[in-house]
Amino acid sequence: MRLITLLSGCLLLAGCSTFDTINESVSGISNYFLGGEDNSDPPAVLVEYTPEIKIETLWSESVGVGSDEQSLKLIPVIGFGKILVADREGLLQARDLMSGRLIWEKKTDIHFSAGPGLGEGSVILGSSDAEVAAFNGENGEPLWKSRVSSEVLSVPVIAKGIVVVRTTDGEIIALNEKNGGKLWNYEHNAPALSVRGVGTPVVVGDNVIEGYDNGKLMSLRLTDGKYVWETSVAIPKGRSEVERLVDLDVDPIEVSGVVYIASYHGGAAAISEVDGDVLWRNETISSYTGMSHDFRNLYLSDSADDVWQLEQRTGSSLWKQKDLHQRKLTAPTVYDNYVVVGDFEGYVHWLSSTDGRQLGRIKVADSAIDAKPVVVDNTVYIYAKDGTLAALKTLAP
Repeated sequence: MRLITLLSGCLLLAGCSTFDTINESVSGISNYFLGGEDNSDPPAVLVEYTPEIKIETLWSESVGVGSDEQSLKLIPVIGFGKILVADREGLLQARDLMSGRLIWEKKTDIHFSAGPGLGEGSVILGSSDAEVAAFNGENGEPLWKSRVSSEVLSVPVIAKGIVVVRTTDGEIIALNEKNGGKLWNYEHNAPALSVRGVGTPVVVGDNVIEGYDNGKLMSLRLTDGKYVWETSVAIPKGRSEVERLVDLDVDPIEVSGVVYIASYHGGAAAISEVDGDVLWRNETISSYTGMSHDFRNLYLSDSADDVWQLEQRTGSSLWKQKDLHQRKLTAPTVYDNYVVVGDFEGYVHWLSSTDGRQLGRIKVADSAIDAKPVVVDNTVYIYAKDGTLAALKTLAP
């Protein structure tokens, strides 16, 4: 369905008016979804190596149908002393962090597509049916439900009593956290052709910062949605429409007044939170999954599923891990001296943050993992597309 949607958008473009260009676009889209031109660049085969760490599964439970094998943004979140997670068919659960024991669950008729996000006592999710819904974080009881303009594919962000969501038609919408009332919206036209998915906004101080499918990063005032600044992070290049995709689908992250973002085809960049000035740009990287950081470096999975470490200060590459090439990796999560990623076969890989070498791996599911791993107190929580929710811990070798 994603392929059909992209092709339909392509046929509407003037630039796709010739068969040659259409063929180029079809080839490029297939490359994106299948992992290499004409699928000639297959996923790397996992090779045996001597693990340097031991990994233990603390517990593993099932959460309904998970994402039902669809490309959604259902990512577990830790809050209220529990891990909260939702599935595609409207199931919302709260489980014990240490044992995985079910504390409460709520069955709804909502097709959840993004979340949960944590508010002040509330758990908030977006849906494919253009809805945002809030639930009590202590018992799962419904609080309110609001209509928005289209499908929500960004995890709701809550700050200062305001819920911010991004919809697939390009709108940023702010809702009242207590009752779901609409506070403001900012419309931004989405390109006719884009990669499915949107980045989750980040709130920095009094501003909301979000990336768009045209390669631009924008800052809006949190209280009323007024324009603050806009900057071009990625510039479209290439002959075909697919080559010119520069979607900012990576969730921006902020560290000490600097916003870091990466683009599909358009490189990674560091942006001043105050005025949108580009501090550095590394154009060698294409990414649509996400990034993380430690006190000094950035970590991201690129569109070929190689993992990079970049220096925060300059954007220069420190190492690149190619052993997991084309394995459809999640965004990396970094903690202690580890970088953790999941892949399309249900494996979770531990890499060294020092040089990227493989330290250990474990299989936790029979389906793909596309949700970014969540780390709390050195425990790694994994949510696979088939609904497997697992807690993993590293042990001394």
